Amino acid sequence: MNTPNLTKNQALVLDVLSRSEQPMSAYTILDKLRDNGFRAPLQVYRALEKLLDFGLVHRLESLNSFVACSHKHESCCQHHGTVAFAICEKCGQVSEFHDHAIDDRLRGWAQQKGFKAEKTTIELRGLCSACMG
Repeated sequence: MNTPNLTKNQALVLDVLSRSEQPMSAYTILDKLRDNGFRAPLQVYRALEKLLDFGLVHRLESLNSFVACSHKHESCCQHHGTVAFAICEKCGQVSEFHDHAIDDRLRGWAQQKGFKAEKTTIELRGLCSACMG
């Protein structure tokens, strides 16, 4: 995937998310970027909106936070038919994964029902292997 030409703010937001070990809220991103001239949440939200459109960032609905896409170089996952995440409720680790069988089942169901899905996000919540052991 070719990375689109990003504005300075978009590049800064993507960099902060890419370096983060945890999902980040827009306000946490704002706090991290204050030294780079960010003063208002709207600056972060505008950058996030475009990064979401480009498929470079995902929103974790249940956490109201954002993560950098970990599959941005996989051509099979362009525009992410289904985006799936495993979220550890103890340490906060988020793992993004893609499963073509799930994609195929959901696409088949949608076709059968005459439904046009715009976006599908699956969030599995539980404990990662490190926190279980």
